[in-house]
Amino acid sequence: MFDYRSKLISVDQALDLIQDNDTITVGLAANEPPEFLTNLHRAADRVRDVTVTNCLPTVPGQYLSPECLERAFLIDSWFSTPQLRALAGTGRVSYIPNHLHLAGTKRNHFVESSIMISLASPPDASGRIRFASGNTYEEMIASRAKLRILEISPNAPHCQGQNYLEWDQVDYVIESEARPATIPAVEPNDKDLAIGRTIADLVSDGDCVQVGIGGIPNAVCAYLMEKRDLGIHTEMMTTGIMDLMRAGVVTGARKQIDVGLTVFTFALGSPELYDFMDDNPDLFTGRGEIVNDPYVIAQNDNQVSINTTVEVDLTGQCCSESIGTLQISGTGGQSDTAVGAQMSKNGRSIIALYSTVQKKNRQTGQVEVISKIVPTLRPGAAVSLSRNDVDWVVTEYGAVNLRGTNIRERSRRLISIAHPDFRESLESQARGFGYLA
Repeated sequence: MFDYRSKLISVDQALDLIQDNDTITVGLAANEPPEFLTNLHRAADRVRDVTVTNCLPTVPGQYLSPECLERAFLIDSWFSTPQLRALAGTGRVSYIPNHLHLAGTKRNHFVESSIMISLASPPDASGRIRFASGNTYEEMIASRAKLRILEISPNAPHCQGQNYLEWDQVDYVIESEARPATIPAVEPNDKDLAIGRTIADLVSDGDCVQVGIGGIPNAVCAYLMEKRDLGIHTEMMTTGIMDLMRAGVVTGARKQIDVGLTVFTFALGSPELYDFMDDNPDLFTGRGEIVNDPYVIAQNDNQVSINTTVEVDLTGQCCSESIGTLQISGTGGQSDTAVGAQMSKNGRSIIALYSTVQKKNRQTGQVEVISKIVPTLRPGAAVSLSRNDVDWVVTEYGAVNLRGTNIRERSRRLISIAHPDFRESLESQARGFGYLA
C-alpha cells in the first residue's frame, strides 16, 4: 500500500523547490498544471533565469507577464500559441524546432529538467497516477528529471493506456480542483466546408485517419460521418473524433495494429470530450515517441494524414508554423504523420489551406488579398514539411497529388488550385524561375 500523504506538498512548498537557472518542463496543453502555473509568478522575486518549457500552452498566468519574464523567467516552447506570440521580441521566449515524436528525447539530450510537472488524475489503488490528457513527452522528460511533481485533480480524466507514472517514480504531489484546459469548437465556414468535402472524398471506408482541430478539420469530421469502419491513429484526440466514435463511424475494426482502439498521444477539446475519455476502454493514450513514430504509423494500412498549412510554394515546400520569422505555432506532428501515412500501404498525406488570406498592409493601412500558394516562401519562413514529403494539397478550388512529380508538374498542379485571380501571375513567376517553359 502506498502512502499518499508522504509525498503531498502545498503549492507554496512546490514553488520553494525552484532555484536559479532551473528548467521546469510542464505537461502539454491540457496536461498543463493550472494551480502551479497560476501561482508561479510568486517565485519571480526570488529566482532568476528559470526556464519554463512547454508545448501548446493554454493556461494563462502572471508568470508570462513581461515584468515577470524580465525578472525571472525564460520560456522555451515546442509549439507557440497567442499568449507566446504576444511576447515576441522580448528576447525571453524561444521556439524549440522539433518533430513531435522526438521532442522529449531530443530535449533530454540538451538539458535534464530540474522539475517535470503535469496535471494528473488521482492515483489508483496501486499508486499508479495517470496524466490528465496524454503522454506526448511527459514520461520521457520525467525519466531524466531531477524532480517529478504531479498536480492531482479529481476533475482530470482517468485515461487508459501508456500514460502514467508509478508511485515510486513520483517525488511529490500537489492537489487542486483544476479542470483540463479547453478550446472552443470552430464553426466551419464556406471555404472550410468546400475543403472538407474534397478531403472526405479522398477517404475511403475502412481507412485509418489522423486529423487535428480547427475549421477545416471540423468540416472534414462532419463529412466523414458518411464513411464506415474508420480507424483512428492520431497525435491528437479531438471533439470531432469523439463525435465520429459516438456515431459509430469509427470502429477500428480494419486496423492492422491496435484493432478496435482509437489511439492518440494527447487530447484537447471540450469538457464533454474529457468526460468521454474518462475510463473509456475504446481509447488508448500512447507515448508520443511511439504513437507518432512514422514507422509505427505506417503499420496501419490505408493511413490518411490530414494537416493544414500557412503557405505552399510552387515546389511544394509547406510552411505551417510561421509567418516569415514570427513563430505562430509549431511543426508538431505534421512531418511525423505525413511521412508515416505515405509509408503506409495505400496511405495518403493531405495538406489543406485556403487559397488566399486577407492581410492589412502596414504602409497603406489597406486590407489586401494575398495568395497562399506562392512562388517562394516569404523570407524567414520555416519549412515544416519538405517538398520531398508533400503528397496531396487541397484548397477550396480542388485537390492535386504531388507525389513523385517534378518541379514543372508541381507548379502546374499547384497553380490550378490557386485562386483564379493569382494564377496568371503565379504562372509568369514560375516561367521566370525556369520552372515552366
